[in-house]
Amino acid sequence: MSEIIPETMKFSGFEAPGGPEVLRLADAPVPQPGAGEVLIKVAFAGVNRPDVIQRQGFYPPPPGASPIPGLEIAGEVELLGEGADPALLGQNVCALVSGGGYADYCIAYADHCLLVPKDLPLDQAAALPETLFTVWHNVFERGWAKEGETLLVHGGTSGIGTMAIMLGKAFGLTVIVTCGGPDKCTAALKIGADHAIDYKGTDFVEEVARITGGQGVQIVLDMVAGDYVMRNLKCLADDGRHVTIAVQGGLQATINMAEVMRRRLALTGSTLRPRSNTFKALLAQEIRNLAWPLVTGGIIRPVMDQTFPLSEAAAAHARMEAGSHIGKIVLAVS
Repeated sequence: MSEIIPETMKFSGFEAPGGPEVLRLADAPVPQPGAGEVLIKVAFAGVNRPDVIQRQGFYPPPPGASPIPGLEIAGEVELLGEGADPALLGQNVCALVSGGGYADYCIAYADHCLLVPKDLPLDQAAALPETLFTVWHNVFERGWAKEGETLLVHGGTSGIGTMAIMLGKAFGLTVIVTCGGPDKCTAALKIGADHAIDYKGTDFVEEVARITGGQGVQIVLDMVAGDYVMRNLKCLADDGRHVTIAVQGGLQATINMAEVMRRRLALTGSTLRPRSNTFKALLAQEIRNLAWPLVTGGIIRPVMDQTFPLSEAAAAHARMEAGSHIGKIVLAVS
């Protein structure tokens, strides 16, 4: 643990929304932890689609959150706020944060931190919180997934998609994914997906029907929305659940509500960032008890794409927007 915490730090941020090129290194005061918080010296920060949308000007941070991008980090706890668990001081942790990850130092709530196993590299630890929290909440809490069911995931080689494959398989689900091209389909199958559909060359609705023998899937994890929604509903079995976590294909969807009623379908969705700190603490506790043992046991490891230095955050965003990545992109901070 560092003996002296500096007064200022480097961070990557932007003055006005725009393309990846607006991201620049700058200096800012090191934040101070409040009650229940810890100050983490960031080693690595994950890069996620919400960071890109924030940079574009469409996803402002919630009130009170840091305007600096970055929703997941890994590093060493260097300072405790009032009431934070003293056992965390000096420990390597990864944490879900509401902002501030693209910086030398970042504030996290102590209850949102997960201890990093000694055999888990910190770059991999930084690639876990956002996808793990998101998939756990949406597939298992909102989607009520249970052993023996079938899950359809769009974007199978994204950070969310790869985590959904691994968590789904660990808890006894059959996982079907869609991917943009045969190479990505091959990658998804290697990660553990039971079936991978090239949506660019095949109608995924027809393929899901073929794979499931016309029965459909119990859950769809949707990151597209727009005109995919009605197609997704056609993939669902009766009493199926449709969970939306992003709207990359459009904000509006037209659906047949008579079909929803007749087949008793459930439509839900969520965004994690604006949820209360109490909610995230409870979610972290559930993950700590039920999913984190898969990490400490070496069963789940994030699929890593590429690491960029903090000074090249713009290049990291450009890679994410290009859509060619497989797994997680991270920034090496210190």
